[in-house]
Amino acid sequence: MQLDATDRRILTVLQKQGRISNAELAERVNLSASACHRRVQRLEEEGYIRDYVALLDTRKLGRPTTVFVEITLSGQADELLEAFEREVKKIPDVLECHLMAGSADYLLKVVAEDTEDFARIHRAHLARLPGVAQMQSSFALRTVFKTTALPV
Repeated sequence: MQLDATDRRILTVLQKQGRISNAELAERVNLSASACHRRVQRLEEEGYIRDYVALLDTRKLGRPTTVFVEITLSGQADELLEAFEREVKKIPDVLECHLMAGSADYLLKVVAEDTEDFARIHRAHLARLPGVAQMQSSFALRTVFKTTALPV
């Protein structure tokens, strides 16, 4: 399926206002409500829209500290990579895990209450991940901007 300009407008609006009513969305993208609803359903069925979520405030939830952790494994065997990935998914404090090209094998985004909480996460979870040879952590001092909206 090819996206046309109207599909792109729908996706742009929904990324920033996921709770917008169909009537409002239709008005914003110059469609009838029924045509808009059909397009949104098609975008969902085709997988362009994967989920609808609520974005939570990390500060209000007591997790204001963001730490980026670079992990280098002791090897590159498929079994080791699979074991690492299976175990890292179990750590609730890890928001993202990316297999990387470059100096580190993986980059993790971790949230914590503070440095002491991160030390706990490190000891209890990160240091016990299979195949870890080296770890380097960088604490975010301030988030300049953050978005989940993809350019469409």
